[in-house]
Amino acid sequence: MSLYGIIADLRREHQTPSASRTLDMVVAELGRTRDNLRDAVGHLEDKPIPAGGKPVLEELLQRAEAEGVADLEAAPPPGDPATYEPIDEGQLGIAVLLGGSAALAVALGVLLFLIGLNQIVHFA
Repeated sequence: MSLYGIIADLRREHQTPSASRTLDMVVAELGRTRDNLRDAVGHLEDKPIPAGGKPVLEELLQRAEAEGVADLEAAPPPGDPATYEPIDEGQLGIAVLLGGSAALAVALGVLLFLIGLNQIVHFA
């Protein structure tokens, strides 16, 4: 489970305003620390945590340590897949049709340009 999945579970389990504010503070700090929970909690120690938020924070740390996501050095880059999926026959067919229709549109455009140019040259 990811760190944000754990936070979502805690939001469902602890539906108090103080727990929600505490988790909001954690998410804001995670954005600053590139998803390193230990650094985020370290930064939160300097700030006042809402009453009743300390147990939620401790539970978050315990669950994150159990899942092995508490001390990420750097977040994985968003949207950059580790491996690309192989292209199947359907995708190849779509690519051929799109390329063919684009080539046909360009050919028709060139043909119309030449016809128009021919009309202008022979008219004068």
